[in-house]
Amino acid sequence: MGSKRVKPLSAKAALPFKTGNKFRRQDLHVKQKKAKDSQRRDERFKRKREEDRDPELRRERLAKNVPITIDKKRVWDDVDGDDLGISVDVEQLKRRRIEEAEAAEQEALQDEEEGEKDEDADSMLDSDSGSEEDEEEPKRARQRASSNAPSTTSTNLDLTPSSLALKFPTLFSDEPPPVPKILLTTSLNSNLHKEAHLLCTLFPNTHYVPRSSHRYGHKFSLREISKFAANREYTTVILLKEDQKKPTGLTIVHLPEGPTCHFSIANWVEGKKLPGHGNPTNHYPELILNNFRTPLGLLTARIFLTLFPPQPELQGRQVVTLHNQRDYIFVRRHRYVFRDKKETEKSVVGPDGKPVKGVEDIRAGLQELGPRFTLKLRRVDKGVGRAGSDGPDKIQWEWKAGMEKKRTRFNL
Repeated sequence: MGSKRVKPLSAKAALPFKTGNKFRRQDLHVKQKKAKDSQRRDERFKRKREEDRDPELRRERLAKNVPITIDKKRVWDDVDGDDLGISVDVEQLKRRRIEEAEAAEQEALQDEEEGEKDEDADSMLDSDSGSEEDEEEPKRARQRASSNAPSTTSTNLDLTPSSLALKFPTLFSDEPPPVPKILLTTSLNSNLHKEAHLLCTLFPNTHYVPRSSHRYGHKFSLREISKFAANREYTTVILLKEDQKKPTGLTIVHLPEGPTCHFSIANWVEGKKLPGHGNPTNHYPELILNNFRTPLGLLTARIFLTLFPPQPELQGRQVVTLHNQRDYIFVRRHRYVFRDKKETEKSVVGPDGKPVKGVEDIRAGLQELGPRFTLKLRRVDKGVGRAGSDGPDKIQWEWKAGMEKKRTRFNL
């Protein structure tokens, strides 16, 4: 006799209940799900009551239940260098170099002390006459104080590597930056006049000059436009690119010698399409640069820093934020206001989970002004565009598809 074929169990038959009626199984499944939800809710409220009695339990739970995101899994190149193609944290790199220099200095001092002890070995003076505490004091003084963990959103331009400043002396100069004067243009026969005027409101002191490919017009290249702008004391040239009547690219040329950064644009939304939007004013905004940590990130942050005046006008209460996350730069513009806290709102909480002293009854309100869009760095040229860059290092950095093969490695 042939063996009888056993039919595999379905997913619903694997449930703790068994019934042949399909509607009965659905009813039991819904009841089971409601019972589990009710049980989780009771556990959540029970845990809340216990944590209200003992706040230490909440701190332990939050410290243990830290979500592991891709940003927290970020890996760095194990290379002692500061080139644009290397993903290293400039703050950790500088701290490591300082520690290595201090360790070398401490070894040299120890060698000198050992040499002096060998010379005084035959001396009739008692070598143990000095106290041990006096010998430990200079060692304690030479030790570095333990620093807090670096913030994931701070950008310290003072940590710029010296090699980066040597490559771009006009961008990383010790002189105070001048007030920006920007020339904004578009590609030939562009339809992005409205978007160009929005960028003029985003970047102060910007003049928009449309381009035309008329047969009587001069079809100037980006290099010729940059030379024209440099002779008239412009500090930056911005070229807005389009595809199918939508902005797709942004080229920023730092005058007079470069570098040139090419960005792609995605998710463009003008301010009028944002819910509850506000209207911008002509005040100089404040600038926030978040999470630019590598040499390439500092170069990108410095490029955007030259587009805004060094002294913002605080009475306008406008702030422009450029937040880097996974090599995508999110551009947002808001207006803020400080108001009294409502009874239903919570106080501002610091990193330690405690309310910040002095602002317990104050909240900050935000109103987005627009436009909002996302940038991604594609190429960095040493000079004015690809045509104006010479030498073997004319392309300082270029994005390639293989760079995203490792999802935990980022360039900015």
